Amino acid sequence: MAFSAVSVIRGPGELTAMVVDVTKRVFTTPFQLREFIEQAWFITSVTLMPTILVSVPFGAVISLQVGNLTGQLGAQSFAGASAVLAVVREAAPIAAALIIAGAAGSAICSDLGARKIREEIDAMEVLGVDPIARLVVPRVMATVFVAVMIIGLVISAGIGGGYFFTVIIQDGSAGAFLSSFTALASLPDLYIAIVKAAVFGYLAAIVGAYKGLNAGGGPSGVGHAVNESVIVAFMLLFFLNAIITAIYFQVVPQHGL
Repeated sequence: MAFSAVSVIRGPGELTAMVVDVTKRVFTTPFQLREFIEQAWFITSVTLMPTILVSVPFGAVISLQVGNLTGQLGAQSFAGASAVLAVVREAAPIAAALIIAGAAGSAICSDLGARKIREEIDAMEVLGVDPIARLVVPRVMATVFVAVMIIGLVISAGIGGGYFFTVIIQDGSAGAFLSSFTALASLPDLYIAIVKAAVFGYLAAIVGAYKGLNAGGGPSGVGHAVNESVIVAFMLLFFLNAIITAIYFQVVPQHGL
């Protein structure tokens, strides 16, 4: 029983310690600009196309659901405001989180896991090079940067898809859709979406790096680590999304009609 209890808390404890270590090294070690640029380009290459392919259906489904609901309630003129609010507050951060955790986090995990089983990480430590500062911090910051950038793409594509399905497919009013943008949504909604994207990217990259640096058992062990990193990242991101949203509703006053 004692062994199982220790094994249950060891993973979350080590992951929390790594979050603290990475955060500390972001401000106390020299910034690896070249590694940051290379990783940002790599993460963009693996997340850009999935972002485009996911964001349009996300916005379309939300707009269809919201359009039908507002039509049943006799508030068709607010379909645009409701769709924009849903996309900006929830759909865009969740879509970005799924893409970042599924594509960027798994790529980071497989890269560091391959270095681990080739004993490159051990060699760096023997040479006095800190793997966290040299490899993890640039990847984490690159993931945060790309997550903040793609949130704008997800929002734009989601709103575009919402406009198409609300105005073209459901014969809604283009003027009402565009004029109702600010009826419910406000700039703090956009700010919280950016904050969510940055936090999600930060934690997804750290989870991927943690699983990669602790991979073992050869190539099959790296594959298991990648699967575990995606699952853990998804669970953490959805949990944090609920917490951040709850805090946001308590801190920021909401608009009324």
